[in-house]
Amino acid sequence: MKRKIYNKLKKWKEEWNGKTALLIDGARRVGKSWIAEEFGRNEYKSYIVIDFNNTTEDIKDLFDRYLSDLDTFFMYLSIFTKTEFHHRDTLIIFDEVQMFPKARAAIKYLVTDGRYDFIETGSLVSINHNVKDIVIPSEEVRVDMFPMDLEEFCWATGNKSLYDLVKKFYAEQKPLGNGLHRQMMTVLRTYIIVGGMPQAVESFVNEKDLTKVDAIKRNILALYRNDISKYAGKAAPKITRIFDNIPGALQKHEKRFRPSDIKKNGRMKDMEAALFWLEESRVANFCYRTTEPAVGLFLNKDDSKLKLYLLDTGLLLSMVFGADDNIEDIYSKIIRDKLEFNKGMIAENLVAQSLRSAGNPLFYFSEKSRTDAAGRMEIDFLIRKDRVTSKHNIIPIEVKSTSRYTISSLEKFSKKYLNFLSECIVLHTGDLTIKDGIKYLPFYMAGML
Repeated sequence: MKRKIYNKLKKWKEEWNGKTALLIDGARRVGKSWIAEEFGRNEYKSYIVIDFNNTTEDIKDLFDRYLSDLDTFFMYLSIFTKTEFHHRDTLIIFDEVQMFPKARAAIKYLVTDGRYDFIETGSLVSINHNVKDIVIPSEEVRVDMFPMDLEEFCWATGNKSLYDLVKKFYAEQKPLGNGLHRQMMTVLRTYIIVGGMPQAVESFVNEKDLTKVDAIKRNILALYRNDISKYAGKAAPKITRIFDNIPGALQKHEKRFRPSDIKKNGRMKDMEAALFWLEESRVANFCYRTTEPAVGLFLNKDDSKLKLYLLDTGLLLSMVFGADDNIEDIYSKIIRDKLEFNKGMIAENLVAQSLRSAGNPLFYFSEKSRTDAAGRMEIDFLIRKDRVTSKHNIIPIEVKSTSRYTISSLEKFSKKYLNFLSECIVLHTGDLTIKDGIKYLPFYMAGML
């Protein structure tokens, strides 16, 4: 399956020319190992994959015995893997590198040697967990990998031409029209159900069986919970409760994470270690409150108030409906837009996932006042425009999952912070339109922002 990250890997190869290794950073099962091998197959004369979860003691022994003699190290590695190595044209992939920290420590010497290129993959939580007695190499460049976004999903499902047309209309700021809009909304609802985890997408493409797709997603959720138990130590029960509470928090009006929902009289300070672990695992997208829509959103970040979104909306949907025997019927009704349920939480999670995949850090804005109605407002997301200018750099985004809604917060916000804002956007179920200076975009254009 075609992935956008592939171009980032090519850019790393061209720009660094072997002077660093590449660490692919992302949650489990987003396709890190697959993309590394696909890259090696297409871009190098030869490549090898050393899976440290399932490799021989002979290969592991090389890191103990021959790092001071790299000629012998590479000679044995070539023999053991039955692969001919070519100077500056062989890729060596350390897969599941967290299982053998010595290999990660060796990156410093292997990269300095300069003969071959190196890519590391693995679970970031366990990579950071297994660093005892090793020097973390500075010769690493990290690249983020996310679940498949809507465009990648369209590539995989035969809807590339339709999505290309959507991009054209977005660039021209024109509506698609009723027919194309309905067709694209059906694709979007299918994507919401299947999600962007490559294994689930592959199953859907090959078999079109939503029950099997759901089983795959549940297996991935079980894997995440097992990782928490395996690597989080004493904090594991608290992390599991936070993870399982994500759908419940998103159902609420404010959708904000509240420590008291996890532990009676809980405080944010009690949750810091658990939240840090969850953010490192990449299984949740963190959206922080900012106190001012200035160009430096991080400077006004309020760590005490945040929203948690699941990394993949397809996984969230499986959590929402539980292990239901009628899941095929439920999903079919959602695709046809014939099921009433809390779509707001799904819509916001989808937008968070789309913005994050497009490279945007996630921020929201809220302001409370008991006495002044004009001072009460909440904006779902704030992002910064591509090119920073002296002013008008921030784009506020409101998410509206129903056809009947108001935008009073956005109107108050735009009036108060006029000089900060580039444009105001409402993401909704309707087609593209511009009214009173506000741009209304369909949800399937969120990833284009």
